[in-house]
Amino acid sequence: MSEGEHIKIVARNRKAFHNYHIQETLEAGIALRGTEVKSIRAGKVNLSDAYARPRGTGIVLVNLHISPWDTANRYDQHDPLRSRQLLLNKREIRRLVHEVEAKGHTLVPTSLYFKRGRLKVEIGIAKGKRLHDKRQSALKKEADREMERARKLR
Repeated sequence: MSEGEHIKIVARNRKAFHNYHIQETLEAGIALRGTEVKSIRAGKVNLSDAYARPRGTGIVLVNLHISPWDTANRYDQHDPLRSRQLLLNKREIRRLVHEVEAKGHTLVPTSLYFKRGRLKVEIGIAKGKRLHDKRQSALKKEADREMERARKLR
């Protein structure tokens, strides 16, 4: 990312970092309709239940909720939960399909942002956390906070 590159983050999926070990992330474009882009610019998007999966020859984003645009007429409206195609090249698609099918990973969107006027989604290759993993993460986070407080007091 260069210095002049402007990124406007629209939504983050904090729940993904709580429920999954994110091993790697990559950037993908997303195919949208006009009213969807307007709703996203207005911040009416929810990433918390979304995930990506292979379908046909590509990867689709499922359960990404984009609220309908208020001022559009009924013919231009979109379905809030429709599946949306991710724009990736063949090599990336093959690699992601291999990760999901062979290794049992999940593709989780971690953030949605505008980069140079184009909407991008950051996809994380993730492995699910178990309950004891979540407890360990919480304990580690608390210990880090305590160390930071102690360092500030010195």
